[in-house]
Amino acid sequence: MLNLKNIKKTYHTGGFSQHALKDFSLQFRQNEFVAILGPSGSGKTTLLNIIGGLDRYDSGDLIINNKSTKKFKSIDWDFYRNNCVGFIFQNYNLISHISVLENVEMGMTLSGVGKKEKRKKAKELLERVGLKQHINKKPNQLSGGQMQRVAIARALANDPDIILADEPTGALDTKISRQIMELIASIAKDKLVIMVTHNKELAEEYATRIVKMQDGEIIEDTNPIAKDESNDKMFQIRKTAMNFFTALNLSFNNIKTKKGRTALTSFAASIGIIGIALILALSNGFKIEIDEFEKDSLSDAPIIISEQAMTMNEEMMMNMQVNKDRKEFSDSKKVYIQEDILEQLMHTNYITDEYIDYLGEIDKKYISGVSYQKSTALNLITHIEDKYELVSTTNAVNPWTLLPTNPNKKEKGVIDNNYDVIAGKIDDEKPGLILQVDSRNQIYESTLKQLGLSGKTVDFDDILNQELKLVLNDDYYMQVDDYFIPNPDLESLYNNENSISIKVQAIVRCKEDKKMLANGSGIAYTNSLTELVISKNKDSAIVNVQKEKDYNVLTHQPFDEESMTNNKKVFLGYLGAESIPNIIYIYPNSFESKDYITDYLDKYNEKKEEKDKIEYTDMAGMISSLSGNIMDAITIVLVAFSSISLIVSSIMIGIITYISVLERTKEIGILRALGARKKDIKRVFMAETFIVGIFSGTLGILIARLLVIPANIIIEDLSDLANVAKMNPIHAIVLVIISVILTMISGFIPARVASNKDPVESLRTE
Repeated sequence: MLNLKNIKKTYHTGGFSQHALKDFSLQFRQNEFVAILGPSGSGKTTLLNIIGGLDRYDSGDLIINNKSTKKFKSIDWDFYRNNCVGFIFQNYNLISHISVLENVEMGMTLSGVGKKEKRKKAKELLERVGLKQHINKKPNQLSGGQMQRVAIARALANDPDIILADEPTGALDTKISRQIMELIASIAKDKLVIMVTHNKELAEEYATRIVKMQDGEIIEDTNPIAKDESNDKMFQIRKTAMNFFTALNLSFNNIKTKKGRTALTSFAASIGIIGIALILALSNGFKIEIDEFEKDSLSDAPIIISEQAMTMNEEMMMNMQVNKDRKEFSDSKKVYIQEDILEQLMHTNYITDEYIDYLGEIDKKYISGVSYQKSTALNLITHIEDKYELVSTTNAVNPWTLLPTNPNKKEKGVIDNNYDVIAGKIDDEKPGLILQVDSRNQIYESTLKQLGLSGKTVDFDDILNQELKLVLNDDYYMQVDDYFIPNPDLESLYNNENSISIKVQAIVRCKEDKKMLANGSGIAYTNSLTELVISKNKDSAIVNVQKEKDYNVLTHQPFDEESMTNNKKVFLGYLGAESIPNIIYIYPNSFESKDYITDYLDKYNEKKEEKDKIEYTDMAGMISSLSGNIMDAITIVLVAFSSISLIVSSIMIGIITYISVLERTKEIGILRALGARKKDIKRVFMAETFIVGIFSGTLGILIARLLVIPANIIIEDLSDLANVAKMNPIHAIVLVIISVILTMISGFIPARVASNKDPVESLRTE
């Protein structure tokens, strides 16, 4: 079954060459116990290593069951060692950090045997060699004879055709040696056993054939194979593979034997993770605080569509700076043109009926309020203690505003979400006013005067009972010669039968959680009041008559756009007759809804020329974007600095992994002897770095999580912000993954070095 034909093997050391095997030829039977004898340096071990596939012959051929190995690749030799050969070494060569049972299972693990099957067979083999009670012990807990028995059980695990024993009794006393020899002899009944030994007496007592060697040649063979002996058995081989979980198990057991070093390594590697985790926790916490603040203060901030819109985006804001190409304080005698930033930012909107119809199609579930502000003047007069005053609804401190209407009656609107009604009741279907007080129930004195009231304090009932009169346009203006001017007789206007009584419907105050609105106060009017003015004043207008010597003279006459054009009269604005609003406020019901609405508005501008586009102002979105980008920029810079320590720790892990390779060199040799491929060895050490990466990443996250506690205490003491630092679970997972990736990258070169180690040299390492 095994035939060596004209094998030559020479070792070269510097300029010196040693011929280990010289044109060596030898055949073996399928079942026999062959003892190889000879002095040191005669080539015995080299012969055993070549037969076992641990070493390569220079020339000749090794034939296994009629199969030549001349064209064997490295991986074929790996399969051969795993399936066809079992090794029994003088110094046992057991893996110290795994159990006796796992040592025996290792060969079967590499050949892909199932867990239950390999466990059952390993136990049977250990029982056969008399170690049933020691299966869970580590090798260093056994005697020399017991360890050799484990090695024998391991050699038999994959039911190989050949057992190679290299001085199996060399480290044992006489009694134990005989026990081991009897065990090996029993194995030789149905297998080929080739044993290298210096013990001539044991060889002659137990071996069925003795081959003596000297200087790489056979000098005696006690039972050579006759020419008529044949072997019809064909060579069969199974592929081997170590899965990643096996590699993890090996590496984890090795790491457990070096707990202190592993802990220090993991801690050192985790420093960068700790720094980045803390930065991300603070960044995440501040972002949450900012987001909450923005949502509380800006979620109901309207999207504004007006005749003049500011189209400022992030890029434009970045460009709002002087021309850096122009030298400051130069001696130039020229004046240069400076770009008008406002001109670039402002866009004139021409709001049309088509656009109003388009807005009407917005899904109402995303809107908490909408307001169509029209050029409608309110002629209001107050009366108190025989004193009549004209109300200024365009007060510079607190101008009156139109109350937003809620298009989605099923949900709360912008008013319901932000304000509590503390007196009266809002009814947008009726003309009326709404008074907003601040969080301390305060309003400006000028606002109180607008209602015709005075004093340091005013009862709610007095405010709700206060009556104002809305004077129609035709009554408000009086004709003087050819012109029309406001009627100064406020008493007659107040008591005019056409005047409409208006009262404050309700008093509102911001909700306690709406801090941004806490200082706001003023007067709003209902949409129905606007509609009333429009319906009553629909035939009136204010125009500026352009004559040779008359400028800015108001005239009051029925509105006729065609006649005004023919008479070259320039239209200034009309009272209540507009169908197109000049300002539109759309109130989203959330930040997410704001995105939907802005996307909807953007779709209108698609494929339209610049002049026909309708731009809008979304200050809330702009502020949110800028604050988010600032936080992101700060986070990136700080993370970049912390990443330096990650790089340093990765280099350190690479060095430690290389040290581990040196420490586990013998284990590498053992695994290769059992049939492990180069990629399996690489996988073992990549698994080790994987485990270290998991440990260091997890440790870093745990330490960072603990450091968050004192960090929050310090921040709260300095800024009154509680629990700012919040670790995002996704960040934690990503950082652990990064830790694993970096450690595996750093361990790649040492793992490659390990996979390329010579198995024979590795087995000689102590």
